[in-house]
Amino acid sequence: MSGDYHIDADDDGIRVDRWFRRHMPEASFNQVSRWARTGQLRLDGARVGPGDRLAAGQVLRVPPVVITAPMAVKRERRELTPEQAEFAQSLVIHRSKHALVLNKPPGLATQGGTNTTEHVDGLLDALMFDTEQRPRLVHRLDKDTSGVLLLARTARAAAFFGKCFATRDTRKIYWALTAGVPILDDALIDLPLAKQPGSGGEKMHVDEASGQMARSRFRVIDRASDRVAFVEMQPLTGRTHQLRVHAAATGTPIVGDGKYGGAVAFLTGGISRKLHLHARRLVIPLPDGGKLDIVAELPAHISASMAMLGFDPADGDQPPPETAPAATRPKQRRQSSATSGNRRGERRSRGSSR
Repeated sequence: MSGDYHIDADDDGIRVDRWFRRHMPEASFNQVSRWARTGQLRLDGARVGPGDRLAAGQVLRVPPVVITAPMAVKRERRELTPEQAEFAQSLVIHRSKHALVLNKPPGLATQGGTNTTEHVDGLLDALMFDTEQRPRLVHRLDKDTSGVLLLARTARAAAFFGKCFATRDTRKIYWALTAGVPILDDALIDLPLAKQPGSGGEKMHVDEASGQMARSRFRVIDRASDRVAFVEMQPLTGRTHQLRVHAAATGTPIVGDGKYGGAVAFLTGGISRKLHLHARRLVIPLPDGGKLDIVAELPAHISASMAMLGFDPADGDQPPPETAPAATRPKQRRQSSATSGNRRGERRSRGSSR
């Protein structure tokens, strides 16, 4: 089908290729890209690419669609059992006009994949509540990471939240326990990341030559000797496994992260072998103004580990210091130790400011 299509409010901010996926699935990505290259695809009369974003009120001109292969049969979503629906709804910690927020448990994937049949995406039919629209995922958490997961309740909200994540107009705070204590109490980790060759894209590594920029802020909240630290982590960019790779690259892998930390990441003394990384808090603007500021409670295994080590979660909710963190890279760790406000092995007093 060809013609002019007026972009409505629900599609405001969506990418061109996703508009086609939503409204004209018979047009393949390759076909859309070819139209863009040859100038046949026009937005308000100007050329447009598949990655460009649309705005409400614009007019998209589409040439005739030629279907060169049979359309894929749409996969039927499986019907949820009452137990699955109840479980999905039990994860909701915030519900409003634009958003749902889940406290995702560890071990539950965000989306499906090879040999992954249980995931949040498969539970979304149970989370429509008073609307007829299935909520939409707007970001992801690793399968073994727990905590705040935002869902958009409308296409308009999904486009808005997508823009917020893309422009970093959000504040994401994670809590982690690390094997060992970071040398700096408050540090900006600036290490580019790339997919590790030979891992099939399932693993990332530091690549100074050709990796994508990746920046994280690590702030030590408390420590138990040199053995383990309670660390607040903020991803300032959004690379895959960013916090996990940065923690391992700076010599203090996240407890339970065998993928990046190896045997060093597993502690003795009854500490769980599960990943100790939790998306604690998300602050993000709302489509109609104001901000959503939501906190997710810790899962049982992290709570138990913190209690065993004498860490108080209340310390993690204290405001950060006003001073900017020091930049650090693995090759600078030894020199950087001289600028740390606290030496390794000194236990921080409760509620101390830094």
